[in-house]
Amino acid sequence: MTVRTSLPETPVKLAAKTRTLPPLLVHALAALGALAVVVALTLVTDEFTNLRIATVGYYLIAVAGLTLLTGLTGQVSLGHGAFMFIGAYTVALLVRRVPSFPLWADLLLAAAAGGLAGLLAGAAAARLRGPYLAGATLALAVGLPALTRRFTDFLGGSNGLSFTVHSRPAGVTVPELRWQTWIVWLSVLVALVLVVNIVRGRLGRDFRAVRDDEVAASLSGIAVGRTKILAFLVSAVCGGLAGGLQAFLLGTAAPGSFTPALSLSLLAAVVLGGLGSLWGALWGAVALVYFQAWSEDLADALHLNTDVANNLPLAVYGVILIVVVLAFPRGIQGGFQLLRKLLRRPAEQKENHENH
Repeated sequence: MTVRTSLPETPVKLAAKTRTLPPLLVHALAALGALAVVVALTLVTDEFTNLRIATVGYYLIAVAGLTLLTGLTGQVSLGHGAFMFIGAYTVALLVRRVPSFPLWADLLLAAAAGGLAGLLAGAAAARLRGPYLAGATLALAVGLPALTRRFTDFLGGSNGLSFTVHSRPAGVTVPELRWQTWIVWLSVLVALVLVVNIVRGRLGRDFRAVRDDEVAASLSGIAVGRTKILAFLVSAVCGGLAGGLQAFLLGTAAPGSFTPALSLSLLAAVVLGGLGSLWGALWGAVALVYFQAWSEDLADALHLNTDVANNLPLAVYGVILIVVVLAFPRGIQGGFQLLRKLLRRPAEQKENHENH
């Protein structure tokens, strides 16, 4: 009689099984796992930490969109804050003027408004590159917030628009801020699933081909101009959603939140996290929120005057950016990949030695 014993599946076999699942399902399951982690974190932290976790969320989708545009397509944008501005004011205007609209509709329209602006900007910038493209997008970031002073009655002037969204269903006893954090991360993770599938699909390959060599991409049948415009479109949709989520979380949309410094900070977060990596977008968003918070805490501890305290976060963020780029040219995610290779090397050497 032959006795068969069932051995535990090896990681290779498990990975092979995972690869047989549709990519969309794999990414959706990963998003559910991430949402569970976020919910667990909010349950064991205070409201102030919940606010920071939610802030990381909407910055994550903004940085992910800019990563797709700059890291995967090679188009440098200094105006991504303008798309967040459009998304934030779209939500604010809808909540104030059409209160019957559900929140999900407001956020979808905010993303659509950002995407429309990105489509127009991409069409105008399709023939620009390098400093010309950067200058054109920077003008967008400078010019759009100025509209609030031109249309004071409609956009609220320099004070912006304040509003209240009652998104928590009746009977739910979860604190309001914690509920908002869950809504922010649910929206972000749904958007990230779509972005990841774009990056891993044919369109993502077209993006990378255009980034590497536009002439070769054109000769291989890729419509370079259309691909650049699509990259702007997807990136701006992410920016519009990020702005809408920020407005929903804070209950206000004000031009002071969308200065050119925001666009530069988002681009710095892309470089810091890892250019062209969606995991890098996560590290960049975390750095954008927590490095500033730690700098503010340091300024309070040192009892610095107001002018120095206001500029300390920018100085600290700049120093950290320089150090990380010098140590890990591919950003924080590149540093993690290098560390993983170094940890694997002894095991691979041992395996090769045993085989010989």
